[in-house]
Amino acid sequence: MNLQQLIVIFIIIILPISLILTSYVQNQVKTLELQISYDTKLTNATYDALKAFQLNTVNSSTSDLANSKMRDIEAAVNTFFNSVANNFNMAGYNQDILKDYVPAIVFTMYDGYYIYSPFTNTLTSEDYTTSSTYQNGETVTSLKPYIFYSCRYVTGNIDVVITYSLDNYITVQGTINNQSVYRYGYLLDNITGDYDPNTNSNSIRYREIPITTENLTEYVDDSYENTNYTKVNGVKYYLDSSNGRWYSRINDQKYYQGIEYKTENDSALRYYDEAKDFTNWVRTNLGDLRVTDAVFENGESTKQFENEDGSNVNQSLAEREQWGNLKIFESDTNTSIEDPDSNFNQHRLQVIRYSIEKNLSIAIANYNNYDGGNSNNFLMPELQENEWERILNNVSIISFLQGLNIGGKIYNGYSIVTNTKTEEVVNTDSIYITTSDGQYHRATDIELVGNTNITRSVF
Repeated sequence: MNLQQLIVIFIIIILPISLILTSYVQNQVKTLELQISYDTKLTNATYDALKAFQLNTVNSSTSDLANSKMRDIEAAVNTFFNSVANNFNMAGYNQDILKDYVPAIVFTMYDGYYIYSPFTNTLTSEDYTTSSTYQNGETVTSLKPYIFYSCRYVTGNIDVVITYSLDNYITVQGTINNQSVYRYGYLLDNITGDYDPNTNSNSIRYREIPITTENLTEYVDDSYENTNYTKVNGVKYYLDSSNGRWYSRINDQKYYQGIEYKTENDSALRYYDEAKDFTNWVRTNLGDLRVTDAVFENGESTKQFENEDGSNVNQSLAEREQWGNLKIFESDTNTSIEDPDSNFNQHRLQVIRYSIEKNLSIAIANYNNYDGGNSNNFLMPELQENEWERILNNVSIISFLQGLNIGGKIYNGYSIVTNTKTEEVVNTDSIYITTSDGQYHRATDIELVGNTNITRSVF
């Protein structure tokens, strides 16, 4: 066989393979481009939903009420679908079609979360009438009932449900020593002294720094004088120094009030004093509560919190048992209960993550029963650790879009957008103490401990 024949055979064999590989690479490139494009569209739609939620809550005086909050979230959901429809319109998908590919949207709040997904409406005989808006057994796509970041603990004479939040605020409900309890408050260490608002007696210190009242003053008059004010039910009232009378301002007009107000804010003192009392109560009554005392709602023993990272893969049996036996509210000389690496905060994050993962997985899995015959199998994607860190520390929206054909594979995407402008929660990183050295310090700043040069502080 001569060289020309070998070349011809080589071309006959290699050319089809080359064409196939070229086509395959081009398809993969197009698939990747579509995936990036869909990720961007989904993120934009989620961001639009968050902006709608921010606008509704910031400008609403009733956003802290449950019905009003649900209304604001439902408006954000409508914004999400409108934005998705607009972003995907060029791809040939309208709003009604895209709804079949959104198995769930999660709105994480301060002490719980809402899941927007389909469910079967169940009405009791007392609630059900022929004129009801929703019928019994009807499939409804809406917000499911609010789910708290809660966990039940049973051990000895303790049977309580603890509801956690995005910071160190908890609620305790249940029985201790056969006595019903319902207590709530903030958990803080490093507080000494007491505060009595009736006598104005104050010796409160946090991390050895004195906490004082705040004098409410503001420059409001045309003369730019320093004017005392107070805020009642969202309305500011100012003190007229010329006659000692209080007034409110509307459209630069003064409306005088026949009421006396205090010009000093003692909320910081009350916060630390109440936190100290509540923390002492928790340590006295729940000080021996351990991670392994967590149970399911029906009382069945559970091991979901054995590991510090929520996984049993990378730890030995001895390490898992050591973590499970740690006391939740225990602290030592090196760790305060409000510190990020305390037993309490590590376990709090576990409870929140476990609750979201469990209920979201159920919602997405159940979506296969409501997808109208869609052949796609909707699954809970695996979120990364840095994404969980964002969710567990912020009010957030998590949206899912699955089942769209993007050429080489089926699209399975999600987007996480955190809410940094909200009245739902004030993160501890946003709380500062001003000190006599002219500096601002975070409330949990370890450098405040033992600093004898600082003699005064204002919250």
